[in-house]
Amino acid sequence: MKQFMFISVAVTAFAVSACSSTAATNPPTSAPTAVSTAAPATAAAATPVPATAAPSAAMGDIVATADSAGSFKTLLAAAKAAGLVDTLKGDGPFTVFAPTDAAFAALPAGTLDKLLADPAALKKILLYHVVSGKVTADQVVKLTSADSAEGAKIAIAVKDGKVYLNDSAQVVTPDVMTSNGVIHVIDKVLVPPAS
Repeated sequence: MKQFMFISVAVTAFAVSACSSTAATNPPTSAPTAVSTAAPATAAAATPVPATAAPSAAMGDIVATADSAGSFKTLLAAAKAAGLVDTLKGDGPFTVFAPTDAAFAALPAGTLDKLLADPAALKKILLYHVVSGKVTADQVVKLTSADSAEGAKIAIAVKDGKVYLNDSAQVVTPDVMTSNGVIHVIDKVLVPPAS
């Protein structure tokens, strides 16, 4: 099974460990437009990732990378049921906060089955895990929120050197680079706020 490719994260406030890789990463094509912070004077753009060579031909898109990891079967099944696979295989770039199979298994009994039976609700929840643009870990730790593709904001906080989304889901593996964005692995499923 292919291993995830990781880039080392060098930020003082971010103590979540990342594995280093010799794989090249994408420089952002532009500052993420769907990301906001609480300080408007400094919220214009996130810090760019240092420019490096283009991604190797072996680097897969978000769907291929998640599939090769083997721990996102539920997420990929849900993306297929919601009709989002082609989108996540598209040009992007996208940032995906990806819940593991264990995160989906921790949902209350029957929740996943209800979502799979309701593609519109499922799509809304999955889009809440996606941010437009490539937002790397060194950028995430400088933000207080990010606008999801679903439309609602995701709250971001760094506590005791760990990154949390909506005060509940923790980023357990940052910066899994893909050919069309980046995946940050999280330990809980995010639920958008009620409209």
